[in-house]
Amino acid sequence: MSDEPVDTATAILASAAVLLRERTFDDISYRALADEVGISERTIYRQYPTRAHLLAALSNWIEQTCFPLPPFVTVSDFCAAVHDRFRAFDALPAYAYVGARASAISPTLDAAGPAYITRAIEAMLDVAAPTLNRRDRRRVAASLRYFSSAMFWARLRTGFDLDAGEICDAFDRAVGTVLARLPDATRAEP
Repeated sequence: MSDEPVDTATAILASAAVLLRERTFDDISYRALADEVGISERTIYRQYPTRAHLLAALSNWIEQTCFPLPPFVTVSDFCAAVHDRFRAFDALPAYAYVGARASAISPTLDAAGPAYITRAIEAMLDVAAPTLNRRDRRRVAASLRYFSSAMFWARLRTGFDLDAGEICDAFDRAVGTVLARLPDATRAEP
């Protein structure tokens, strides 16, 4: 165990993640969270004034600590990274569902601008399709971001009862379809 001090916000998020092992996000009250952390409920409200704020912060924290996406430059690196992430989602589904829910409903998510994954996908497209215009690059990046998301995983997992391997296959087909629609002149030669 680390002797480094943990800030209050991180302690709250780490405790919320522990509680997620036993109950759903909706069943985690600010009171239960305060008891778990050993602080007052008021301190929780100061850090996260609404449940939407808590959900967004918890989703970001879980993504960074449990599901970090390794750097990628090529489309094949991107696909391999997403495959690893989908397998990690299958191993910790409660955490993945928090990410899916946060991206679906939280008005505070990505308020500071494009997320890391969006910027990374756009940079990958700059290499894979260097002459793609800005508008189309953003459209393709948005599609690829969705197909690599916890929301995509959750919809296929709950709606079709697919496992990570099957979801990876669906992801590969979706990525192939999106990239196949790019004009040949935009793609870099391998």
